[in-house]
Amino acid sequence: MKRVKLVVAYDGTNYCGWQIQPNGITIESVLNEHLSALLKEDIVVTGASRTDSGVHSLGNVAIFDTNTRMPAEKISFALNQKLPEDIVVQDSCEVSPDWHPRYQKGRKTYEYRILNRTFRDPTRRLDTYFYHYPLDVEAMQQAASCLVGEHDFKSFCAVGAQVKTTIRTLYCCKVEKENDIITIRVTGNGFLYNMVRIIAGTLIKVGNGTIRSEEIPAILAACDRNAAGPTAPAHGLTMVGIEYEDE
Repeated sequence: MKRVKLVVAYDGTNYCGWQIQPNGITIESVLNEHLSALLKEDIVVTGASRTDSGVHSLGNVAIFDTNTRMPAEKISFALNQKLPEDIVVQDSCEVSPDWHPRYQKGRKTYEYRILNRTFRDPTRRLDTYFYHYPLDVEAMQQAASCLVGEHDFKSFCAVGAQVKTTIRTLYCCKVEKENDIITIRVTGNGFLYNMVRIIAGTLIKVGNGTIRSEEIPAILAACDRNAAGPTAPAHGLTMVGIEYEDE
């Protein structure tokens, strides 16, 4: 028995998120199906991040255990010949039997992209959130900088989330604009349910003047979901990847 690590990129448009659901196709279910067929055994993958329906990824990490004699580094090549075009394994390798993507120390990075222009761009409809009112990027960046560091992010967590603690550390939270695309890039040691999308929704409110950047510390201190902005739509969010300390 060996443990194999996968780095998986996907367009989440046509999927009900990562985790297996009783009423829809998910990234996890597709990987299980095709890996089981390829390796001729029952395979169950475990992902580092259970992204929501419509969320994309450039580098989610998953593991599975297998008895196959196929070299781990060859599995990605064989699997990609079977997978649909919107899921691609970027890398596969063998890891130690106790290596687990959810319990290793590391940094996750997400990007939320906003198409900020007068009219929609049909070529970016699946990976950006269209917002046609002008946004003050400088004010958004000022607000974003207040989120860096260790804080209680309960105000930025979906109500009802089952977690031991809502304290998280953000190493980076920045807002940049290139042409018509505003990108919110966030790196942290972990994220609460809908945390990045709530950060994005709050920063959009800062950008349109509804919330002042100076209010962010008070929103954090409130530890109240109602104090922060709305949850931005899922399709603007992309999980960029995970950096592990042991690598």
